[in-house]
Amino acid sequence: MPEKIRPIEQMLELRGDETPTGEHLDSQVQKAQEQLLQLKRQQEQIEKQKRELEELSRRQEELDRGRSEMTDKLTRSLVILEREAYNTQKRLEQLRATRESFTQHLELIEGIDPKSWNKADLHKELSRALSTVDEARTEYSEQRSRLQATSESADDGPLPDVMPDAYHSEDGRSFFQWLRIGLALTLPLIIFGIIGLVVFFWMASR
Repeated sequence: MPEKIRPIEQMLELRGDETPTGEHLDSQVQKAQEQLLQLKRQQEQIEKQKRELEELSRRQEELDRGRSEMTDKLTRSLVILEREAYNTQKRLEQLRATRESFTQHLELIEGIDPKSWNKADLHKELSRALSTVDEARTEYSEQRSRLQATSESADDGPLPDVMPDAYHSEDGRSFFQWLRIGLALTLPLIIFGIIGLVVFFWMASR
């Protein structure tokens, strides 16, 4: 424990009958210097303790702030990850169901073999085959819409669209539209041929 520092007045107290000598004054000055040095050391020690306390306080505040920040971020992230995991699982189940459905319809379509049909039941066989293709088209369109609704952008790109009508060509015209176009193009030739035949038979009958 540091020595208690006495006031300068106490160090300079002299008995009434004594006269201060040079040696006595030098001793008192030396003691005063030692006390000043001791005070300086105590001040440095106090300042050091103050800095340490300030550093501890700063680190404690940093800890509290970091804990609060990461607790909030981790909590919110866990909620988001749980939701993403649920959506991913749901989409995975949907993909599996779609894959099974497409596989079944593909097997049915590949199983259509017009060469094996009975000519007597050709109309029935053709109707059954068209029904199989239409069911596959309907199922494909529904599943495609569901997949696009649950995913903004698929990694492998969207599934190709399906034509709304089995009798539509690549440019959007149906078979009956092409039939009308062909009839309109050949109608003048047909009329010209009929007129020619009439003239020929009329000339031959004279």
